Amino acid sequence: MDEQRLRDVNEAGKHAIASISDIPLYIDGKFSDSENKEKFDNISPFTNEKINSVASGEKADIDKAVKAARKAFKGEWGNLKLKERLNYIYKIADLIDEHIDEIAPLESYDTGLPISQTKKMVARAAHNFRFYAEMVSSRLVGDVYQVDDEFINYTIHKPVGIAGLITPWNAPFMLETWKIAPALATGNTVVLKPAEWSPLTANRLAEIIDKAELPDGVFNVVHGFGETAGASLVAHPDVELISFTGETTTGSEIMKNGADSLKQFSMELGGKSPIIVFDDADVDRALDACTWGIFSFNGERCTANSRLYVHENIADQFIERLKERVSNIIVGDPMKNDTQVGPLIHTEHYKNVKSYLKLAEEEGCEVISGHVPDQLSSGNYIAPTVLLNANNGMRVVQEEVFGPVIAVMTFKDEEEVIELANDIRYGLAGYVWTKDMQRGHRVAQKVDSGMLWVNSQNVRDLRTPFGGSKHSGIGREGGHYAFEFYTEVQIIHVALKDHHIPQFGKK
Repeated sequence: MDEQRLRDVNEAGKHAIASISDIPLYIDGKFSDSENKEKFDNISPFTNEKINSVASGEKADIDKAVKAARKAFKGEWGNLKLKERLNYIYKIADLIDEHIDEIAPLESYDTGLPISQTKKMVARAAHNFRFYAEMVSSRLVGDVYQVDDEFINYTIHKPVGIAGLITPWNAPFMLETWKIAPALATGNTVVLKPAEWSPLTANRLAEIIDKAELPDGVFNVVHGFGETAGASLVAHPDVELISFTGETTTGSEIMKNGADSLKQFSMELGGKSPIIVFDDADVDRALDACTWGIFSFNGERCTANSRLYVHENIADQFIERLKERVSNIIVGDPMKNDTQVGPLIHTEHYKNVKSYLKLAEEEGCEVISGHVPDQLSSGNYIAPTVLLNANNGMRVVQEEVFGPVIAVMTFKDEEEVIELANDIRYGLAGYVWTKDMQRGHRVAQKVDSGMLWVNSQNVRDLRTPFGGSKHSGIGREGGHYAFEFYTEVQIIHVALKDHHIPQFGKK
């Protein structure tokens, strides 16, 4: 990024942060307080000081949002021509592009994610809307089944109704748009319940969508806690879909609470993904991918390669170089462009990750951490950490830590490492590094995961399905696979000529 561009971004960021005010709900095209007038504090992960107050929505607000969403679905939004609807989707993308320089700093300020990473995330958010506008135009197609000259049967895709979207606090803006874009592009209306720890950019998105002038009620945001606003959204009988990204136990509870109304669920849940490095791998590139994959996003990413299995022939060399990398990672202010790891999102999460580091020592790991500068002591900082002498039986290997922590283990051969990689309840992602492409394909197909990258870091192709197996999720979103969730397939049977119909009761 050139110096002038950098100055423009920094200036826009300062203005956006300086203009932060208290956050309302956004229901039926209007910004308003919650019905109970209650608020909760939004806390900075960098200073642990209050940023602002947020309206705390509950059941009454969810009811109000769902009523507005239903009215829009049955009314103006539901009756729009496809081209008109997609024009709104493109307009949202254009507006996001116009405000990238404001949104990225807000995201960093609110979450602790380094600004060098949030800039890229926000740009991808605009692409999400354009991508789904294009996908609906080109890939939302039905099938035709002809039966001789007697029948023609065809399928159509219809929007399901109201999509309840419950989004996480790690990369919140981008992950919100991953759900909102296909939901709106396919003709549904939306009630969004953002994570309570990262409300700033969800509110900014509501302001952008309001500026795009969608019909009232098409898009609604109810801030609040999972136990109140989230639970009310899940249990609401008029909400047909729930898409949730978050922790596995919470996902299970959501499915139980929504079962009575027979909702459809898309669940992107926890992960404890392996990265497998064979002795013939390009060690330099594998090391780059390994460090990026666990320490980017402050380690708070579902697809993080938090379990490293390195072949014993190169283990000593690889581990020494990994330790060196960890010592050189820049831990700092998330608003500075050279920061690589910032603070964790919240003190509650910080304490949880710290407890896992203590547990690792108790389980017999050698815990090697980078450095957190003294001037950052007020923030929720945990330095990039390597756990040596780990094994698959340890809790720190089996459980999702969701922080900048990687457990290191070795293996002898292909069969052993596949067994180790699969010896866990999660199955979201995986990574294999080898120059033997036959082996790369073999191992990739034998690892239990919804997604697997060979000789690659976590590079997303929006056309492909995203989701996990086992306890890492249910269903797939991304590409045309999202249509299976956000639309209902209807079959229309048409008789082309008079065919035999049994004549019951005729004399």
